[in-house]
Amino acid sequence: MKIMMFAHGGSLNRGCEAIVRSSTNIIKEKIDDTKVYLVSSKPETDKIIPQLDEIYEGSSSSIKKYSYDWWMALLKVKFLNDESYALAKMENNIIKRIKDVDVCLSIGGDNYCYGEQPALYEIDRRVKAQGKKLVLWGCSIGEEDMSEKKLEDLKLFDAILARESLTYNMLKSKGLNNVKLCADPAFTMAKEELDLPKGWQEGNTVGLNFSPLVWERNKDSQAAVRELINHILNTTDSTIALTPHVIMDGNNDYEVLYKYYEEFKNTGRVIILPNDLNAIQYKGYIARMRFFIGARTHATIAAYSNCVPTMVLGYSIKSKGISKDIFGEEKLVLGLEEISSSEKLKAKFDEMVSEEIQLRQTLQKSIPNIKKMSYKAVEYLTELV
Repeated sequence: MKIMMFAHGGSLNRGCEAIVRSSTNIIKEKIDDTKVYLVSSKPETDKIIPQLDEIYEGSSSSIKKYSYDWWMALLKVKFLNDESYALAKMENNIIKRIKDVDVCLSIGGDNYCYGEQPALYEIDRRVKAQGKKLVLWGCSIGEEDMSEKKLEDLKLFDAILARESLTYNMLKSKGLNNVKLCADPAFTMAKEELDLPKGWQEGNTVGLNFSPLVWERNKDSQAAVRELINHILNTTDSTIALTPHVIMDGNNDYEVLYKYYEEFKNTGRVIILPNDLNAIQYKGYIARMRFFIGARTHATIAAYSNCVPTMVLGYSIKSKGISKDIFGEEKLVLGLEEISSSEKLKAKFDEMVSEEIQLRQTLQKSIPNIKKMSYKAVEYLTELV
């Protein structure tokens, strides 16, 4: 079987890397003689994933002004209100690969959380027009993200594999019968343990991940997180390891975290992890932390999957749904509007510390089941073909 993954923005987002890396592993582990191809908008960043059989250029192309395609696209939009010709030309790097594979996996995870996706809709139509299987792989979608156009697109899929129950239940409520429940494949991802950096306290290091996405959407969160750092330094003897997980231009955790590092490095108890590690290396550090506080979903998955008590600076349904599936409730998850309150951040941290033993016990019980749910995605894929 030949599988093509698409809707991938590159592996400088270590969460996207984790999805590709772990998905490829579990698919090849469970389905014999499978080839996995990745179409990526930044293929040079994905060469760190050795399990892939091929990586292709998948970025969108522009249409040259006054060319035949430009005129055709213009006429169809102007007279027929039809963007399909233009979108197909722009997404040809993906569309031209469809004919060579059996199954196309749309792997963006939360791509459908960010408004209408006309380019993805066009790719999906082309997949089905060529008679190929189409799967939305490990997705999260909120009620607020839905629209009539999106619902029509979702009906095209042979299978929608929701990675948490909140998305699953919402999509089922919309009348979609092609939805299955699984878990994020990254729960199964291996870790690589590098040497511990200077200042790390074994068994007593708190990881902190923060992102420009959260910072931009809640300006007051910057000061609240600073107060949280002060609180941890004042009420514990732990080291704080600032942990980036996305290092893309314009969306770089390291830049945000380095400002905190500069402010607190003289305490001798705040360190920052490098900005050039891959997903399994970050997971190797996160696995050895006592507690973890994270805004990036896949950084928190790295913690959860190693039974590290975790506090989530959540900003979408995926954070809430994953926590609910692990704990039976949205445990230690703060919504976007809550993280501007330093008092709420400090109270949640204190709650995490006081419940450390119980949290670890719950994770030790739940995570094996969550990993089994990750593998359910491959079972559903096998049923399709």
